Amino acid sequence: MAIAQSKVTTQGQISVPAEVRKRLGLGPGSVLEWDDRGGEVIVRKAARFTSAQVHDVLFPGGTERKAPIDVKAAIRARVRRQHARD
Repeated sequence: MAIAQSKVTTQGQISVPAEVRKRLGLGPGSVLEWDDRGGEVIVRKAARFTSAQVHDVLFPGGTERKAPIDVKAAIRARVRRQHARD
């Protein structure tokens, strides 16, 4: 059974019902993801990156997990490299 319904405007916009906003913790500026799963469209609050995803970017090549202090140092080093001035 559906939680709520929304009507699509002529410009393709919808309003997210209050019940759904409460359940998902949505507020102004929140981002929704739309996913197609076998003919059904799933709408969910866009998640931030998981620590595993951050680790894989910082330590490519399947290296073993680092202690949190090492991850912070790697983040700082990567940001410095990305924004280094020539």
